[in-house]
Amino acid sequence: MDSLSDTLKKLKITAVDRTEDSLEGCLDCLLQALAQNNTETSEKIQASGILQLFASLLTPQSSCKAKVANIIAEVAKNEFMRIPCVDAGLISPLVQLLNSKDQEVLLQTGRALGNICYDSHEGRSAVDQAGGAQIVIDHLRSLCSLTDPANEKLLTVFCGMLMNYSNENVAEISLRYLHDSLQAQLINMGVIPTLVKLLGIHCQNAALTEMCLVAFGNLAELESSKEQFASTNIAEELVKLFKKQIEHDKREMIFEVLAPLAENDAIKLQLVEAGLVECLLEIVQQKVDSDKEDDITELKTGSDLMVLLLLGDESMQKLFEGGKGSVFQRVLSWIPSNNHQLQLAGALAIANFARNDGNCIHMVDNGIVEKLMDLLDRHVEDGNVTVQHAALSALRNLAIPVINKAKMLSAGVTEAVLKFLKSEMPPVQFKLLGTLRMLIDAQAEAAEQLGKNVKLVERLVEWCEAKDHAGVMGESNRLLSALIRHSKSKDVIKTIVQSGGIKHLVTMATSEHVIMQNEALVALALIAALELGTAEKDLESAKLVQILHRLLADERSAPEIKYNSMVLICALMGSESLHKEVQDLAFLDVVSKLRSHENKSVAQQASLTEQRLTVES
Repeated sequence: MDSLSDTLKKLKITAVDRTEDSLEGCLDCLLQALAQNNTETSEKIQASGILQLFASLLTPQSSCKAKVANIIAEVAKNEFMRIPCVDAGLISPLVQLLNSKDQEVLLQTGRALGNICYDSHEGRSAVDQAGGAQIVIDHLRSLCSLTDPANEKLLTVFCGMLMNYSNENVAEISLRYLHDSLQAQLINMGVIPTLVKLLGIHCQNAALTEMCLVAFGNLAELESSKEQFASTNIAEELVKLFKKQIEHDKREMIFEVLAPLAENDAIKLQLVEAGLVECLLEIVQQKVDSDKEDDITELKTGSDLMVLLLLGDESMQKLFEGGKGSVFQRVLSWIPSNNHQLQLAGALAIANFARNDGNCIHMVDNGIVEKLMDLLDRHVEDGNVTVQHAALSALRNLAIPVINKAKMLSAGVTEAVLKFLKSEMPPVQFKLLGTLRMLIDAQAEAAEQLGKNVKLVERLVEWCEAKDHAGVMGESNRLLSALIRHSKSKDVIKTIVQSGGIKHLVTMATSEHVIMQNEALVALALIAALELGTAEKDLESAKLVQILHRLLADERSAPEIKYNSMVLICALMGSESLHKEVQDLAFLDVVSKLRSHENKSVAQQASLTEQRLTVES
C-alpha cells in the first residue's frame, strides 16, 4: 500500500505534466491495486483527491482514456464512491466518450456509467442531465444485429447500464413527479422495441438475456410501456425463452416480466397465442406433488399467471372454446385436487370463465356447480379463506343468468352457502351475501324461504352495522331489501321487523348510491303496503318521514328517488302516527312543486300524491 501512495502522488504530477509513459505506468499500478483490494484502494483514491484530475484525462484526445474509464468502473463498484464520482464532474466527460469509435473505450465507459448508476439516484440524475441514455440506445440499435463475441460483450455492458439506469425506486419516481421518470423517458426514446429485438437475436447469450429481462421488469410496471410492448413480438420471445429454461431462478426472472405485462389485454391474447398457457399447465403438472420450496413457489406463480390471462375477454373466450377447450378441461380438474393453491386457481379460473351468460349456462349444465359445492364442503371447518372466497365468487358469477338461478337453487347452492354464515372473514361474508342476492333475484319462493330464516336475517342485521367493512355493510343492506322485494311476503317482513332490520333499510334510503336508495325505498313501500302496523314504531323511530321530506326537497335527488319517495308517502298514510308526521312537515309545498317536474312519471305521481295529501288532511 506504500507503493500505492507513491503511485497516487506520482499520478498527480504526471496528470498535470501529461508525461504519457509514466502516466500509463501509474494507471496500470492503480488497476493492479484495485484488482488486489478494491475497497481499500478506492478509499485511498478518494482521500488523495485524484478523482478530480480524472476528468481531464477523459478527453477524446487523451491516449489513456480507456484505462481511466476502467479505473472509474472499478472504484464505482463501491457504493461510497458513486457520489464522489458525480461530484468530481466525471459524468459529462464519460458521456462524451460514448461517441467514440474505439470499442475498448466504449466498453470501459459503459461499465463506468453503469456502475455509477447502480442504486444511486445522484448517478442516474447526472447521466440523465448529460444525455447518456439516448446515446446508449442509439448504439444498441446500430449494433443490435451483430453477433460476434466482442460486439456481444459491448451490447451486454450497454444493456447493463440501461438496466441500472432504469431501476428507479418508488421514492425517486415520486420525487420526479413534476418531470418524467427516467423509465418514462427511456420508453419515449424507443428503448422497448430495441431491447425486444436484441432479445430475439441474442437469446443464446445468457448474460445479455438476463440484462434485457431485468430492464423489461423495470419498465413493464409503467402503464405507458404496455402499449409499446404490445406492438412488439415480446410475447413470442418471452415464451420461446421460457420454454428453454430449466433453472428456477431464470424462470422466476421471466415470470417477473410476464406478470405486469399480462395485465394488458392485448398482451394477454398475444401470450395465449404464443403458447404460454401450455407451458404453465406443464409446470403445474410437474410441480403439483413436490414439497420443495422452489417448486411450490413456481406452482403458485404459474397458476396465478394462468388466472390473470383469463381476465382478458378475448384471451378467456379463446381458452374456453365453447367449454370444449383442453385448457378449460385441465383447469376444471384442479378443483377436486388436494392442493390448496390449485383449488384456489381452479375456482378463480371458473369465476373468470363465468363472465358472460353463454359460458355460465354451459358450465351450470355441465355440472360445475356440484364441483364447487364439493370444494366448499371441504373448507367449511377451519377452511382456507382464499379458497372459500374464490369458490363463492365463481358461484355468484354463475348465478347471474336468469336461467341458471332455479337450477342452482334446486342443486342446493343456498344450503351450501349458508354453511359459511358463521364466517368472521369480511371477504367471505361479502361474497356469500352477493351469491345469495344473485340467487334470489326474481325467485319468490327462494326469497321467502331465506327471508324467514331467522339466523340469516339476524346475521344480516348484525352485518348492516359493520362500519369497518363498507362492502359487507352495503351487501347486507341490499340482501335485506332483496328478500322483501322478491318475496313480497308478510312473514319475511315480520321476521325482518322482529330482528331489528327496519332502521337499516331506512338508513339505506340515504345512501350515496342511487341504486341502493331505490332498492330501500321499494322495500319500504312493500313493508308499508303489507305490514304497516307491525313496522310502524320502527319506521317512526328511524325518522323515515323526515328522511322522505329531505329526499323530495333535495334538487339533487334522482327522478326515481323522488317518484318512489312519493309512492311511499301515500303508503304511510294508513298509519295514524306517521300520517300526523306527514301533516306536520308540510309535504304539500314540496310535492306541489314537483307537479311541473321535467320527468313525466314524477310529475304524475306528484299530482296523485297531492290529491291524497289534500283529501287526508
